Amino acid sequence: MKTKNFGRLSAADRALLTTGYLMLAAFVLLIIVPLIYVIAASFMDPTTLNNEGLSLDFSKWTLMGYQRVLSNNMIWRGFANAVLYSVSFTVVSVLITILAAYPMSKKDLVGKGFFNVLFLITMFFNGGLIPTYLVISNLNMLDTIWAIILPNAFSVWNMVLARTYYQSIPSELREASSMDGASEVVHFFRILAPVCKPIFAVLALYQFVAMWNGYFDAMIYLNDANKQPLQLVLRSILIQNTPEAGMIADIQSRAEMAKLAELLKYSTIVVSSVPLLVMYPFFQKYFDKGIMVGSVKG
Repeated sequence: MKTKNFGRLSAADRALLTTGYLMLAAFVLLIIVPLIYVIAASFMDPTTLNNEGLSLDFSKWTLMGYQRVLSNNMIWRGFANAVLYSVSFTVVSVLITILAAYPMSKKDLVGKGFFNVLFLITMFFNGGLIPTYLVISNLNMLDTIWAIILPNAFSVWNMVLARTYYQSIPSELREASSMDGASEVVHFFRILAPVCKPIFAVLALYQFVAMWNGYFDAMIYLNDANKQPLQLVLRSILIQNTPEAGMIADIQSRAEMAKLAELLKYSTIVVSSVPLLVMYPFFQKYFDKGIMVGSVKG
């Protein structure tokens, strides 16, 4: 807000606006400070970090954590697997979601109330881990990419966002395409889809981040180490370099292993977060528009 406009506000409005800015600044600091700490800690010697805290003395910084992480061949295999799983999951999930949301946005859809109740139930209840595992096993999907992609490919919440976004688009657009003889399929892919890029980008970002950060499904359904995504590989590295409480070793060896584990902890966080930090700016312009329209209008 411009200064001259701010000066025209009443004292109560200025106080409220100032409070809002201060709260926003506090939230930004709550996000930025831990991020800076993790990045700086990933370069620092653990002993210096524990004894002195963060230091700008670069002579006390080290690349050992990144060297240990990036020199591991499984890291690159896990990175390639994570990209494959995340991209595939995003494409399949977004395609299923937008196709399901389109008919649900129609007011004249037969059985719309039934499907709404059915979708709503799945938001609060699921089959559980063991039944899901048995289903995937009986479908011969264990230790395959489909065990990672298909079980969570459809998100009811994302469908609701897409449906609401569709409903915010003027109905005259469909009427005009209908007069030109366009079918529902042609209207959706040739006319509606280009208008809905913001919500598609939001759904893609949601699903990509969810799959990139996920590790539990891969841990349950994948047995081959060569098929593990990055998160599981990083988890394995941390476990291998963390000393156990009952481990028989000399004190110096345990201390060195504990220092390395502490350093690797921050390095792995940075390594796994970089792709998301690089990707987000490209989606940000769509994200603001898509999430607001898709969640408010309707």
